Amino acid sequence: MPDRPDPAPPPPAPTALLATPTAATPMAFVQAIGQAYAARGMDAAQVLALAQIPPEQVGNSAGRITAQQMEMLSAAAMRELDDEALGWFSRRLPWGSYGMLARASISSPTLQVALARWCRHHGLLADDIALHLTTTGDTATLAITEARDLGALREFCLVSVLRNAHGLACWMVDSRIPLIAAEFAFDAPLHADAYAVLFRGPVTFHAPRTAIHFDARYLHLPLRRDEQALRQMLQHALPLTVLHYRRDRLLVQRVRQLLAAPLPGQPAHALPQHSAESLAALLHVSPRTLHRQLKEEGATLQGLKDEVRRTRAVELLHRTQRPIKQVAEAAGFENEKSFIRAFRGWTGQSPAEFRKGGVSLEEPIS
Repeated sequence: MPDRPDPAPPPPAPTALLATPTAATPMAFVQAIGQAYAARGMDAAQVLALAQIPPEQVGNSAGRITAQQMEMLSAAAMRELDDEALGWFSRRLPWGSYGMLARASISSPTLQVALARWCRHHGLLADDIALHLTTTGDTATLAITEARDLGALREFCLVSVLRNAHGLACWMVDSRIPLIAAEFAFDAPLHADAYAVLFRGPVTFHAPRTAIHFDARYLHLPLRRDEQALRQMLQHALPLTVLHYRRDRLLVQRVRQLLAAPLPGQPAHALPQHSAESLAALLHVSPRTLHRQLKEEGATLQGLKDEVRRTRAVELLHRTQRPIKQVAEAAGFENEKSFIRAFRGWTGQSPAEFRKGGVSLEEPIS
């Protein structure tokens, strides 16, 4: 074991995805690191050179750098400043601070407990901000309350803290956690277009608070990392800040839910006629990615569609006296004949025979 603390997962530099070679990271975040150096009376020339960022480009607010450059710059600055918060807070967070927070969370049974611990312990290190994890209905919210004026580093701080917590959450459950929305209590910056990379999903500026929102079901996932995995991650923490997890452990549930939810203006009992393209758009992935990820989870889109159709048909046959034709339409079939053929394949009975037999929803359907 080394004498010094393990390298801590640095607060994520807002960057493009690691696989994206284009320069997408706003120069504003490089400028923020430069301001942290200036506040300490130090020169950032060495870390800028290490990240191959010419000093004359730093003043160009419209400039961009690559994810790799931002990673190198952030890592070197954290070491040289001995501050994993890069000057955001009224006191430094010495090297190892975020590693300590990660260790305090890694033994949690679920993501909800882990994030709650992260929020609570973060406040012990820095009282300039407070993190709050709440759930409302099916939505989980991780919000930041500002206890003092964060000054010129405000945007860099708020963006990085949320990215850090989100990235760590994905790592702990080994799953992509798609964001429903992100909101920020500051005006849209000149580089607002970069937020489409930083926070995938709808982004709102000049909001009442700063927060990210995601499906609350992810909070119930068990942690899939242990102490050994944590030690390895702490030695190679920077990729965590930009890693885009391919696997979504709730993907099947999310697809099933979208397939069963009526579209605006549709009757409550009607099933939407989603294509792979429309579903992929709602999930913020490509159709090819959707099919691949479902296959990795042992499912297919057609199989999930059939499952949802069958469930809706069984429910209507069991609980209503609607004509078979109406049940077929509500279950997403173009005509009664194709519905009867599909239903017989699912249950071994025609819809009329099934209804007459009075099979309950709780009984297995072979």
